[in-house]
Amino acid sequence: MFEIKNESIEEYKNKSMLTPECGGVVTFEGRVRNHNDGQSVDSLEYEVYDALAVKEGEKILREAKNKFDVIEAFCAHRVGHLQIGDLAVWILVTAKHRKQAFLACEFIIDSIKKTVPIWKKEHYSDKSIKSQWVYCTEDH
Repeated sequence: MFEIKNESIEEYKNKSMLTPECGGVVTFEGRVRNHNDGQSVDSLEYEVYDALAVKEGEKILREAKNKFDVIEAFCAHRVGHLQIGDLAVWILVTAKHRKQAFLACEFIIDSIKKTVPIWKKEHYSDKSIKSQWVYCTEDH
């Protein structure tokens, strides 16, 4: 399941999809950090094309499940204005073995950043630098 949320997604950290065959459980937290590309960042803003984002997100989760023999996969992504330290994206993957769970989790976050229509705008501490939309192509 892939979800887009306007409010906090911290409660998802209590989500469990454990079944008796799960040997590997991997979670990923993407949080708002206070810097990017040498600039001090005060906050982020995420915008999304909801219908397409959910469709593409679900496709990525299905692909991960098939490719890595995953039992379950879940992702929640925030949109709106987020502060430093806020949880922006959370992923949970369960698999029979840890290696598959790790690989699937990495595949999911990398694929989301590349193909899901979620845009990120950075607001900088130096107010002489105009806030700007950034393209996430590198592993920061």
